[in-house]
Amino acid sequence: MRNPVPDYLTEVVDACASSRGGAPASYIPELAKVDPEQFGVAMATVDGAVYAVGDADTEFTMQSISKAFVYGLAVRERGIAGVDEVIDVEPSGDPFDELSLEEGSGRPSNPMINAGAITAHSLIGGGEISPSDRVERIIELLSDLAGRQLSVDERVWHSEMEASDRNLAIAHMLRSHGIISDPAEEIISAYARQCSVLVTARDLALMAATLANAGVQPVTGQRIFSGGEVRRLLSVMLTCGMYDSAGDWVSAVGIPAKSGVGGGIIGALPGQVGLATFSPRLDTHGNSVRGIETFERLSSDMGLHLMEVAPPAREVLHSTHAIGAGEDAVRVYELSGTIGFSGAERILQRLTDEPPSERIIAVDLTGVHTIRSVARRMLLEAIRRLRQDGHTVYLVDEAGVLPDRDPGDGEMLLPLPPDL
Repeated sequence: MRNPVPDYLTEVVDACASSRGGAPASYIPELAKVDPEQFGVAMATVDGAVYAVGDADTEFTMQSISKAFVYGLAVRERGIAGVDEVIDVEPSGDPFDELSLEEGSGRPSNPMINAGAITAHSLIGGGEISPSDRVERIIELLSDLAGRQLSVDERVWHSEMEASDRNLAIAHMLRSHGIISDPAEEIISAYARQCSVLVTARDLALMAATLANAGVQPVTGQRIFSGGEVRRLLSVMLTCGMYDSAGDWVSAVGIPAKSGVGGGIIGALPGQVGLATFSPRLDTHGNSVRGIETFERLSSDMGLHLMEVAPPAREVLHSTHAIGAGEDAVRVYELSGTIGFSGAERILQRLTDEPPSERIIAVDLTGVHTIRSVARRMLLEAIRRLRQDGHTVYLVDEAGVLPDRDPGDGEMLLPLPPDL
């Protein structure tokens, strides 16, 4: 069976590609040169399955997306209390480069605006580390998250330094309040290198999936953050990750997220999935226009809003076994629990990786409590494709947990005959 998830993502890309609003970031000369029509989407599950379509393997610079992970690294090294002494976690309602600090203390409002991100960068490695070693430590973290070695785009770094006056002003303000101690020029040069790390949407999806997976990289199995560190990081991403449009984002999408002026957006839904988009056309807030539209559609279609989705049972495929032998053998799939997107995706992945050899298939829903709308559509599509592959598919569903059993081929899915 061909997995339908990539087909769905392709449909989303095709639909959102018609959005022509926005333009690449112009204040960084090198970013203004990128092709505005590039558009990629990637999804990574907590089990390590990765789906990528469009320009998902095109490299671009992380920019502000790096802020989230470096903040997580600062929390890992200094602890929450130590970081809170110099960086608050309150939404600022200001643009990302606003020259705003807390009155009296000089603390930045949160780590997702530039003032907070520069402060978080300065915390890495302690006071004795050199700027270059600090950058290497950050690149090591980002590489571990992506599951491959990452590098810096030197041209973008030089271009950012040519347009760094505002960040230099922020650094001088932070120094004047004793929030950072490094010379402004050194800290901004190193911070610009952090922002110039090259990634793809596929990389970012895995990085986001690491957060969704409670800090464990889903492909390599490496623990990068603790559960408590991830909880703090995702909380700040939810309230502050989309700058002065964070309220609109939480209402419409409801997924902890972080954007960057390179055109990327990441989103991490705990326990389920990491998402990433890449499209350089930005709105006035510095967020990708097509990326926002894509996330809104994914959240709606897949039921991913944090305030809507109940945690699914992790093992929804309770067991599978064969009854009988030869041409009359039946492959039975016993499902259980509450099935949402992630549970249905596990079933699709099992059918894709281990396609049934038996001609007759029975899907047993006796142990299933609830099937979410997105899971219902995914299961019916899987059944339709199994039929296309030549299988006869029956249903065991005495409780009627699967409504409207038409897989889309004009024939209703029938109950299992009593003689099977």
